[in-house]
Amino acid sequence: MLEASNNSELPVIPGKRYFTIGEVSDLCAVKPHVLRYWEQEFPQLKPVKRRGNRRYYQRQDVILIRQIRSLLYEHGFTISGARQRLSGDEAKADSAMTQQVVRQLRVELEEILDILRR
Repeated sequence: MLEASNNSELPVIPGKRYFTIGEVSDLCAVKPHVLRYWEQEFPQLKPVKRRGNRRYYQRQDVILIRQIRSLLYEHGFTISGARQRLSGDEAKADSAMTQQVVRQLRVELEEILDILRR
């Protein structure tokens, strides 16, 4: 779902456990109000809510948002089409998400290796 060319335009996901809506907005190139709307439209997207209803997204949420963004903005899907694609292809979505996590970890490990070689 997320091709390497689309991925290179977006920043690398830092190795944090939780991200604020502002951080996710920057990481996924999507405005915060769009993220809140997508939470209503995509049942898979459920950030943790704490203190004063503040949203905290996990790494898998960020990857899912990037997939949604790719489907809507780059592949031309409608909201309902993207929802069907994500819910109908749970196994494929999990596989794509796993591949994305593996790619991300590889990038981070290569950065650590470069630091250690210095």
